[in-house]
Amino acid sequence: MLKFRKKDEVAIVIPAYNESTQIATVVKGVQKSLKRAKFACTVIVVDDGSKDETAVAAKKAGAVVIRHILNTGAGGATATGLSYAEQNGFLMAATMDADGQHDPSDVVAGFKVLSEQNTDLLIGSRLIDSKGMSRVKVLGNRGLSFITYMLFGINSTDSQSGLRIFSRQALEQLRWKTSGYEFCSEMLWRAKQIGLTIDEYPIKAIYTDYSKAKGQNNWNAVNIIKSLLKRRVSELLG
Repeated sequence: MLKFRKKDEVAIVIPAYNESTQIATVVKGVQKSLKRAKFACTVIVVDDGSKDETAVAAKKAGAVVIRHILNTGAGGATATGLSYAEQNGFLMAATMDADGQHDPSDVVAGFKVLSEQNTDLLIGSRLIDSKGMSRVKVLGNRGLSFITYMLFGINSTDSQSGLRIFSRQALEQLRWKTSGYEFCSEMLWRAKQIGLTIDEYPIKAIYTDYSKAKGQNNWNAVNIIKSLLKRRVSELLG
């Protein structure tokens, strides 16, 4: 039987691949912000087959580290981290990127929003206010959000956001089949299929030369769309 934790103890899941230069800063930043907001937190870094010292740096910063021997992709690493949070009885969990793109204060805000309203999956949207994002990134993200709506009937201003907040019900029930970045859209689809409530809230996007270099480019959107189309058609015909 799972031992449920007190309401203010939350899990932060950070999928990471070759992020040794940045991961400690990200871990310590979110720990500091949550402590200041009176949340007890456990940071879970999923080292997705990194070839550098990501795992070592994350552990020294105070994170629980789960290591994948092979690189499984963002979807696979996220699933591993959220599974750990579910199995260890956390009532709420968040995912955030390892490259410093997300402001820890937005993670705190997300937990507060989820605590105050009846939502299972809360998406941190960079496009409610897209200040700081390049036009190319805005176009790419809006395009994928439109595809998500066309394929699955889900309205989201930022379907590819990596900052997401999960209720206990979402941790227990939400699963997906893709392991690459297409999981961001598939997660919304699966949440809708099982009747979870989905909402979004505004967050900031922090773009540095480092995070720009690490982020996915718009050409990858073509592969995401192809994968989503294939899965959608397969399930419709199956």
